[in-house]
Amino acid sequence: MTTIDDLTDLDAATGNPFFSGVASIDVGDSRVYERAGGFANRAHRVPITPVTRLAIASGSKIFTALAVLRLVEEGTLTLDQPVRTVLGSDLPLIDDGVTIEHLLSHTSGIGDYIDESAGGEIDDYIMTLPVHTLTTAEAFLPMLDGREQVSAPGEEFAYNNSGYVVLAVVIERATGETFHDVVRRLVLDPAGLSLTDYDRSDYLTGDVALGYLDEDGGHRTNVLHLPVLGNGDGGAYTTTGDLHRFWRALVRGDIVSPETYRVLVAPRHHDEDEGKRFGLAVWLHEVADVLVLEGYDAGVSFVSSHDPAADATYTVIANSSEGAWPAASAMRGVLEARLGI
Repeated sequence: MTTIDDLTDLDAATGNPFFSGVASIDVGDSRVYERAGGFANRAHRVPITPVTRLAIASGSKIFTALAVLRLVEEGTLTLDQPVRTVLGSDLPLIDDGVTIEHLLSHTSGIGDYIDESAGGEIDDYIMTLPVHTLTTAEAFLPMLDGREQVSAPGEEFAYNNSGYVVLAVVIERATGETFHDVVRRLVLDPAGLSLTDYDRSDYLTGDVALGYLDEDGGHRTNVLHLPVLGNGDGGAYTTTGDLHRFWRALVRGDIVSPETYRVLVAPRHHDEDEGKRFGLAVWLHEVADVLVLEGYDAGVSFVSSHDPAADATYTVIANSSEGAWPAASAMRGVLEARLGI
């Protein structure tokens, strides 16, 4: 697939003593590149291995979107359904014209509980509720409330975390199940993702990496910075192997139908700041037919790109806020060299 010269920059990035995570390239049934480094638990010097489960932050939004789309396929929801029909009197500042499709495509214009345009550091304390209380979608409602509509529904593309938590509330109310159970039933299980789940950050098993705020080997974790249990806008833990399985299952039609898949990946917006396009719920390479997931949060950095034509997945996950980016940049170089762009 690649030559040794192709991998020089990637080897340098993942060989850095401060790289803490996993980088891999999978093509079909073969893993053609793999590098794991750093510690899942720095205090006890537990090494990260290729099967260590790491958080992917906003990369998890695709699971929320696919659960919604499965419910659309089943007839439980519709894309043009006003979210007000599910919210009732809750979150009254959300415009009555906001639909489920607006939330999925980041065009709802609702106020965001994490205003990414406001600046600040990624490891700022941003939760306005005690993090240990955030275990269900409904528990987020007080934090989502009181935020004015920023723009009219459908007027502009603006990345929005609140929208995906609202979608989780919709999922719970439409099914009578917890958000996490619905995602497992409709997305994770059909895709065969046995190593992917939403874990409590205060009750992690031995195969899960802690997230660290310090890039230089410090021991301060992100446990006080994020909800104790991830929800609609982030918080899943996974492996690079499971991500390759996920992409292949999605493209094969194991999660949603081919028709729904085409709706999902059809380019809708171009984000010049990100240098990428956006579909219904997934990023797309700026010029190539490559699907992209990204996650960035306190103690988490992540990029996974999938080239469906080559059945190839390029993934970097790090358990620090900035640790994935040098390797991810080098990985993009490998991908684009293969594509000839």
